[in-house]
Amino acid sequence: MSFDSPIVRVLLVAIAAGLLFVLIREARKIPAKLFVLMTTAFVDMVGLLMVLPLLPFYVKKLGGEGIDVFGAHVGVGLISGVIVVAFTVAQLLSAPVWGRFSDRFGRRPALLIALAASGFAYLIFGFANSLALLFISRLVQGAGGGTVGVIQAYVADATAPGERARALGWLSAATNLGVALGPVLGSLALSLGERDLMPGPGVLMMQQAAPGVLAALICFCNMIFAARYLSEARAPHEHHAAAAGPSPRQAAWRVLSHSGEASSRLILTYAIAIGAFQGTNTILALFLNARFQVTEKTIGYFFMYIGAISVFTRVLWLGRAVDRLGEARLSRVGIVLLAGGLLMMPLSRSLPMLAGAVAMIPLGTAFTFPCVTALLSRVISPTERGLYMGLQQTFGGIARIAAPLFYGWAFDAIGVSAPFFFSSAFVLATIFLGFGLDRHVAIVAPAETKV
Repeated sequence: MSFDSPIVRVLLVAIAAGLLFVLIREARKIPAKLFVLMTTAFVDMVGLLMVLPLLPFYVKKLGGEGIDVFGAHVGVGLISGVIVVAFTVAQLLSAPVWGRFSDRFGRRPALLIALAASGFAYLIFGFANSLALLFISRLVQGAGGGTVGVIQAYVADATAPGERARALGWLSAATNLGVALGPVLGSLALSLGERDLMPGPGVLMMQQAAPGVLAALICFCNMIFAARYLSEARAPHEHHAAAAGPSPRQAAWRVLSHSGEASSRLILTYAIAIGAFQGTNTILALFLNARFQVTEKTIGYFFMYIGAISVFTRVLWLGRAVDRLGEARLSRVGIVLLAGGLLMMPLSRSLPMLAGAVAMIPLGTAFTFPCVTALLSRVISPTERGLYMGLQQTFGGIARIAAPLFYGWAFDAIGVSAPFFFSSAFVLATIFLGFGLDRHVAIVAPAETKV
């Protein structure tokens, strides 16, 4: 059985149909303000995932079997890691700045600027004819992509503390729906790029520029939608209160110098786990190509499967699981599931085995990251949410810089399975940071009401 099998395609269509049914049924439960934000995040993720799974294939096409730098040969795995890291470096530097900007001037303008940066980055990606331009496209998008913490702070502003994990789950469900659909649209865009779009004797073909051009068009339309319908989540007086808070540098140093505090432990848990998990995305396409002959035209099905499970989990199970286990305990369950899925991926020898291993990964991420972020929103001041959630992304960015480089090297030098074994160990290690957090968070969490 392969990704081109009719059985696989029928199963994926059934998953997509079930996904749409669940979302339509559950959509009425979402507050209007959050629904607009979810729509914006979903469309943004569609554009991102139209191009992201194609990146390793573009690197391979432009870089061949690798390049020589100062007499040393650099393999395609490490090149992919460097280009992925370009986004992360730019995001790392911009995240706390965007967080403080949104604390002072509002979440809405920060998000609109980020969407504009993404649109231009997609255009650069589409017309890139060298590895250098691919690198620049990731830098541009990363500079505007430091707003993940801003989006999370927006959710925290608009919901009561006890509902934040559920609301963040809804938000991540929207983004994971984009993860499910974006790669498929990217593959379709590649097919569209091979067609002659000009009637008559002339020839007009977008070729490999098609995914980037279409992603940019979607992004600019999304920016217009957000400008029209996305309202500000915070009252004007809160912007002035935020101006007196600590600087990004002071807050970052406190995370390191007071590592036993609840906020520091949560930020470090998020950073280590997200770095270990997302670092494998650098070589995921190369791994699937080597083991299961996945190509740029079939990898969209793989991401659709992961995204669908992520959405189902966040929509149907996350809220109930939080109510039953609590955020701290559920995050530890998620860590075990995520580590187990990463461990089993390289041990899979068939598509059914791979499907079972991969299913554990979106379950793990769904139970881990929304809970950790919701807990962080409780233990920090409302006037510093954007700053500290930006710091969460910054520390995660540091891990996402080291991990792709290390995993790219491990893929080239040790073997195609090595990155997943390392990633599983790193994720599992974060469970020790969460022990006893239930009682600690209950003591220090500030009392709040819904904004």
